[in-house]
Amino acid sequence: MNFPTIPEQLAEAARRHPSRLTLVCSEGTLSLAELERQSNRCARALHSLGIEPATRTVLMVRPGVDFMILTFGLVKACAVLVLVDPGMGWKHLKKCLGEAEPSAFVGIPLAQAARRLLGWARSTIEITLSVGGGRLTGGDGLSRLLSERDWDDSPLDPPEPESMAALVFTSGSTGPPKGVVYTHRMFSAQVRFLKELFGVEDGEVDLATFPLFGLFDPGMGMTTVFPEMDFTRPAKVDPRKIVAAIQDNQATHMFGSPALLERVGPYAARQGLQFPSLRRVLSAGAPVSRKVVEQFSGLLTGEAQVFTPYGATEALPVCSIGSRELLADEGSARGKGTCIGRPLPGVRLRLIRVTDDAIPRWSDDLEVGDGEVGELVVSGPNVSKEYYGRPEANRLAKIEAPGGEVLHRMGDLGYRDPEGRIWFCGRKSHRVITLQGTLYTVPLEGIFNQHPAVLRTALVGIGEAPEQVPVLCVELEDKGRWKGSQKLGNEILQLGAFSDEARRIRAVLFHHSFPVDVRHNSKIFREKLARWAERRLHGRLAAE
Repeated sequence: MNFPTIPEQLAEAARRHPSRLTLVCSEGTLSLAELERQSNRCARALHSLGIEPATRTVLMVRPGVDFMILTFGLVKACAVLVLVDPGMGWKHLKKCLGEAEPSAFVGIPLAQAARRLLGWARSTIEITLSVGGGRLTGGDGLSRLLSERDWDDSPLDPPEPESMAALVFTSGSTGPPKGVVYTHRMFSAQVRFLKELFGVEDGEVDLATFPLFGLFDPGMGMTTVFPEMDFTRPAKVDPRKIVAAIQDNQATHMFGSPALLERVGPYAARQGLQFPSLRRVLSAGAPVSRKVVEQFSGLLTGEAQVFTPYGATEALPVCSIGSRELLADEGSARGKGTCIGRPLPGVRLRLIRVTDDAIPRWSDDLEVGDGEVGELVVSGPNVSKEYYGRPEANRLAKIEAPGGEVLHRMGDLGYRDPEGRIWFCGRKSHRVITLQGTLYTVPLEGIFNQHPAVLRTALVGIGEAPEQVPVLCVELEDKGRWKGSQKLGNEILQLGAFSDEARRIRAVLFHHSFPVDVRHNSKIFREKLARWAERRLHGRLAAE
């Protein structure tokens, strides 16, 4: 498949609609023509600093005008963007930057100070550029660089589709963060798939609460709106500002992590609000609860839906399902798991038998039949072929297939139903292996999440496989009751009386607030929770 690169998409959009706003934020606005011209100048100025094709460059700039121009400027300069979420913690961040071995660091003064103080990639960084917080006029390194010369603003040669465009690090919520190699073709395929999947029309407005998705908007014909929020803390967002951004800009498209929707939905419902401008809301990054989907769907009008696309940093998107189909099926409450819809056209999804071993080469006998739980394996132009500098991770996650195709093992478990839909059953590393058989997290948690007092549950295993003891950790809606009671625990467990698997769970522990990932504030750090549960369970047994 031929996909125009991100720079080619922007150039075409600017040619067709030069005066259309491509960015709206608290700092001001940018038209498509301005972004095209400024990013071309920026790319040439970056070249003068030594940021040339293939130069690995860290970008740590707050979402806004500078962020947009720099991101497109670096892509046009054919640099390799190194994108690490600062919220993952200093320890992980230093390790990720050490693995990436960047030569250049572009960031706000605070990030530059942290880089010097904490020694981020000290042995490899040779080029630094400090960027201020306003428009690119006066007071910062980039402004001075752009004003030194009358930089040519004509288009640069587009990057080669198969060349490396970025290293995007995983969140680290299910293991050490890893740098996912993105090519320009992979970015372009993601834009095409998202536009076609959701029927995005030219002239729409995107409320982008995950800034990197703003890179896709010009290619989809959308204006990007950055709301006022801390993008690393979606669970702490002020819902009034999100509501205002939707209403003031008549947003038609919105992405929000489950944690963000959990903040905005209840507030808007209490205020009796609806969002008639929104045509679709996307939520991803972690399984989205039925409660969240149902509540936010009630804020939409007409044919608008909440969509929960499934994917990962290594492969996005893979499947998708809309709220109408999702809410019409009661399978989650019956222990079937979470329906994530059908694979996208252009993405090939297979299910293979569950194993923790490496699979060097593909064989058709790896596949399991419909209805049988297996590991999801995907391939397609939007799927990354490798991790950077991680040969062992590549060995465990990649499968070579005939014709040079590389399949990615998602590390997720699920099965295909008779209608061709995929049901998600949880992470492979989170399955609980007991002497009586294997328990899968998401199907069982779906049963217990139905209790009105429960915010969410997490099934963890104590001990070593195959003799693990299943423990149900519970976070309650009312934080004042977080210590729970034996009576409440028994009520929750009783919901699973119909299920042979659910009846194997005997222990319930109440937790005040589950540890979650920083990027989406939704993925549960089950390894931490399991260690906590083991301490609590052993303490309880000792007391008895």
